[in-house]
Amino acid sequence: MTTPRDLVKQTLEFKNPERVPRQLWALPWAAIHHTEKLKLIESTFPDDILQVTAPGAFTSEGSTTKLDGSVSNAFEPGIHIDAWGCIFTNIHRGLIGEVKEAQLQDEDWLDDHKLVPPEQALNINIPVINKICANTDKFVVAGDWARPFERLQFLRGTEQLFMDLVLRPERMYSNFQKVHDFYCKLITEWCKTDVDAVFFMDDWGSQKSLLIHPNHWIEFFKPMYKEYVEIAHKHNKKIFMHSDGNILEIIPHLIEIGLDAINAQLFCMGVQNLEKYKGHITFWGEIDRQHLLPNGTENEIKEAVELVRSTLWQNGGCIAQCEFGAGANPDNVYTVFDTWNKGNI
Repeated sequence: MTTPRDLVKQTLEFKNPERVPRQLWALPWAAIHHTEKLKLIESTFPDDILQVTAPGAFTSEGSTTKLDGSVSNAFEPGIHIDAWGCIFTNIHRGLIGEVKEAQLQDEDWLDDHKLVPPEQALNINIPVINKICANTDKFVVAGDWARPFERLQFLRGTEQLFMDLVLRPERMYSNFQKVHDFYCKLITEWCKTDVDAVFFMDDWGSQKSLLIHPNHWIEFFKPMYKEYVEIAHKHNKKIFMHSDGNILEIIPHLIEIGLDAINAQLFCMGVQNLEKYKGHITFWGEIDRQHLLPNGTENEIKEAVELVRSTLWQNGGCIAQCEFGAGANPDNVYTVFDTWNKGNI
């Protein structure tokens, strides 16, 4: 019998799985505002992918995973201080807050002792994670992740970091390397477990283009990502990435370094613009959450799913994923998975 784990692996390797694997990203907002509809979607279209942390584990994002799988603090209104000391302000229950003030000002950026990665997050309780992997037939993805670009923004402030990339202040390179080295260690630790894949993320795109010049991305961040991919593949793990926004300019580079799957805003970039990459990388979702999921008709949702399928599927290469977040119409989220489920591949 083909298991969910088998389906995902076959999809990633373009080995013509019997159906498209699926995963719902349900923000706590969905459970708060659409409790029963969320339960219906989850029971009708169970996930094939499980992202896991050990109960009680302290993650590099500074949250503790509770025994029921929920995450403490980060989605509640108020102040949340993460493992790096960055202060998030949240005004909406069920959503993640924002960093309003940089932790590292100019004088701190020059002090080698100010930036302290959370080494305690490297103690990920391998036996417990392995037990979870052994007791599921789902494809298991690490529940903690590397995010160097976003982490540097949280530490330095977005505007100042962008200036740093141009002005190249003293100690910038060593601070970048310190963040990167920590994430290399984190991915390596997860690769010692029985998970099927590790994960990294950074939101790179605006609505129309990258947030920084592509040359800066290639110089500073592509080598980091390449090393993450190399660590994963050395340990026979798949590696997934998430990025919001229009990231067309870096898709070829992600394929070049060997990324297995990308979660990206396909409709922001234009699904047809991605057709040339069919068969070279797996598109791990998504269906447009800016316009279609909140406001689309049932037929528009069906047409969107069929567009992704017809444009990007080639004996694999698509995972039926969408985000059930703030503003999404639960009926549209249901239709996304129902359409994938009924379609022919």
